[in-house]
Amino acid sequence: MDPNLVEQTRRSLEAERARILLVLAEEVEHPRVAHGAQTAAASEVSESQRGQQLREREELHLALIEGALKRMDAGLFGLCQNCGQPIAPERLEALAWAQDCIGCHSARRR
Repeated sequence: MDPNLVEQTRRSLEAERARILLVLAEEVEHPRVAHGAQTAAASEVSESQRGQQLREREELHLALIEGALKRMDAGLFGLCQNCGQPIAPERLEALAWAQDCIGCHSARRR
């Protein structure tokens, strides 16, 4: 794999990791609702659940990015973790944290 492409991808992944860490570090404050305001209380619960789902998605994305950076450090970036074959550059361009080639990814999803 082209070392310049790997280094460019590393910088992109590190920038995305920094963004996610900032998002995860933010404390989300939800306004307190007076008791008896059932609609407002339900809305607060819904917002809280949505915030938790977004946080979980960011944590998963962070784990994928960390995995890609570790594979770079180990010299394994761009190789499918399942079959060991190179991952298409177009796939890595679209999903720099991709762990598997299209064939293995498709087989796993079936």
